[in-house]
Amino acid sequence: MGNETMAHPNIAVIVMDTARATETVPADPELTPTLASLAADGIAYANAVTSAPWTLPSHASLFTGTYASHHGAHGGHTYLDEEFVTLAEALAGEGYETVGVSNNTWITEEFGFTRGFERFEKTWQLVQSETDLGEVTREKHARGKVDAFVSRALSGNPLVNGLNAVYDQFFRTSDDDGAARTTAWLDEWLTERESDRPFFCFANYIEPHIQYRPPREYADPFLPEGGYEEAMAIRQEPRAYDVAEYDITDEEFALLEGLYRGELAYLDAKIGEFCDALKAAGEWEDTVLIVCGDHGENVGDHGFLGHQYNVYDTLLHVPLVIHGGAFEPTTGKDELVQLLDLFPTLLDLADADASKARQQAQGQSLLGDEEPRESVVAEYVSPQPSMEQLEERFGSVPESLYEYDRSLRAIRTEEYKYIRGSDGSEELYDIEQDSEERFDLAPTEPDIVARMAEQLDDWVNSFEHADSGEDVEMTDATKGRLRDLGYL
Repeated sequence: MGNETMAHPNIAVIVMDTARATETVPADPELTPTLASLAADGIAYANAVTSAPWTLPSHASLFTGTYASHHGAHGGHTYLDEEFVTLAEALAGEGYETVGVSNNTWITEEFGFTRGFERFEKTWQLVQSETDLGEVTREKHARGKVDAFVSRALSGNPLVNGLNAVYDQFFRTSDDDGAARTTAWLDEWLTERESDRPFFCFANYIEPHIQYRPPREYADPFLPEGGYEEAMAIRQEPRAYDVAEYDITDEEFALLEGLYRGELAYLDAKIGEFCDALKAAGEWEDTVLIVCGDHGENVGDHGFLGHQYNVYDTLLHVPLVIHGGAFEPTTGKDELVQLLDLFPTLLDLADADASKARQQAQGQSLLGDEEPRESVVAEYVSPQPSMEQLEERFGSVPESLYEYDRSLRAIRTEEYKYIRGSDGSEELYDIEQDSEERFDLAPTEPDIVARMAEQLDDWVNSFEHADSGEDVEMTDATKGRLRDLGYL
């Protein structure tokens, strides 16, 4: 059912969790044809930068329009505090129907991300429940599965728990991390909705995230002939790799990158199905569709696997494509933008008053008349997992790993990028000449370092910072799912 006017368009935000710019900017029609088509008919931002290199703080920034130091949701405090108005809350206050779907354990009610949503779906559950039986699925032996189920089954509704345990164990496929169910759920919702209200729809698709397990037909084009089985046999445990429990060769990293590309291709196809669902429901012309990555990924880049312990552009530079509404087709935008700029942008699109939300926003609307940003900033406020968590899991940690036990901030202009650690470390890269950040100029360019350090200090001192907060308690099931994703 279409809206009467585009003054209050439908808004759909699709997050390609862990999609980096390396493969997606510009969008390649051979890899991501849906993204390429949306970019051709809309606007693709070539220099979009996330405010944090991993899911929880980057989504908190997307949802509130604030930086991690301000909203306080990061490795040291894994909860989005209620003092911040979320995008869903602001749009619900303007009469929008609000629905969300998550495939990432961080983006749930447990960590404060469902406020403002009328409906919020976690794809690993057949029937939505606060009781998570993930440890039943992870147990390798039948006896362990029985013990885990018995210990949790009476928490909440036993029938619901039983259905979810069976679904998680037997019906979720190994080559799909929820994309198929997400798209099917959205299609059904669009087909059945009877509301005249405009909608705000959010979906986190986690396919490009470790572990990379794309359907073979999507991975084969990016792998050597017969390489799928070899690639799928490679161990994918970022934290075990960090502590040198095992090694990955350059040839194996190349195979993993092929799987990663396969995940992007598969996810792109599912986003295409969502576009088809919008069209079938008669909502396409009335919908502004935003597709972005929340952060990137290192697949052997800079010696890392995953997306922790650094703020290189492999993690910060992400795709951002906007299609529909006020975003007329253009050949592309090269100015620096931040993902948190979407918060005031979408408030403008909805013509929302939302005074409290606008007051908290630290981004600038992409529909405004402000001068383009001279710089963008990103933060890694607290290591995740911490060295203590690594020690608890693995017993011993290589001495070299302790150099990552620090926070990081980065400021990036069109020409240079400066990184500063809480341990006093400094790095400087000429982004124009060295986009892969291979050559650290900090030792030889003290004047540029000093100038950019001053710019970063000015930014740090320009707003009130959140208290460090207390550790957030998690259920055992949540810890298990996050461990599977390489976070603990």
